[in-house]
Amino acid sequence: MTQYLQSVAGGALIGLSAILFLILNGRIAGISGIVGRLAQGTSILINAAFVVGLMLGPVLFMAIFAEWPAVTITASLPLIAVAGLLVGFGSRMGSGCTSGHGVLGLARLSPRSLAAVITFLATGMITVTLMRGSL
Repeated sequence: MTQYLQSVAGGALIGLSAILFLILNGRIAGISGIVGRLAQGTSILINAAFVVGLMLGPVLFMAIFAEWPAVTITASLPLIAVAGLLVGFGSRMGSGCTSGHGVLGLARLSPRSLAAVITFLATGMITVTLMRGSL
């Protein structure tokens, strides 16, 4: 049971930060929107604080669990770059990303968010299946 403690703590912190951002700022905590507004120079202090908080996440993890989070990346840098561009394009096209639609959109029973999350999950499953050559 303790092997799930880190995931449960991470999920709880994501939920807490999303709720606090909504209550205190009146905005959905969608990372693509926050980073987009930061790049446009809108609400710099609030958006920068949120992004800095995201980057400090591993430090908090280290403080709680006395080890750095395990991260293994097996894809090549060009593949990661293409994937990042596709995710960015998709989040702009879908008016949000997994954090905005998946965490708060579904909690608010948004039909648009439900459609977006189903699309994210289906596309992810198809991509993994194709990349692994499982067909």
